[in-house]
Amino acid sequence: MAQDDVRAMADEVAVLMAQRLGGARRGTQPDLATMLRRRGRALPRRQRRAAELLARAQKQAATPRLARQVDGTAAARAHAELIRYLRPLGASARWQEGALNVAAAVMLGLLLVGAIAVWIMVRRGMI
Repeated sequence: MAQDDVRAMADEVAVLMAQRLGGARRGTQPDLATMLRRRGRALPRRQRRAAELLARAQKQAATPRLARQVDGTAAARAHAELIRYLRPLGASARWQEGALNVAAAVMLGLLLVGAIAVWIMVRRGMI
């Protein structure tokens, strides 16, 4: 497997991690090792191991002598697993989920205010 292939796979995973999990500063795109350090715990254990394998492969591919030792099939399998996990939620799905969370928080607040108002009315004998 070529050095550029491993780097491209790792960069794609790092971009998807930054988009889905956050952790990237505005205007920068950190590498996969940095994203793992910042937001690696947000991944499930299986995907975290795959990301660590891909980061090690990227580090090995950076050195010409070690690049020949990179297991291309394992790196490709790890890349496919991470892509399968990180890609399904697009921007519109994340926006809808955020809007649903805000609506749920507002409804919970209104429910609490209504419950407190009923409690005060019962305490004062209005009901």
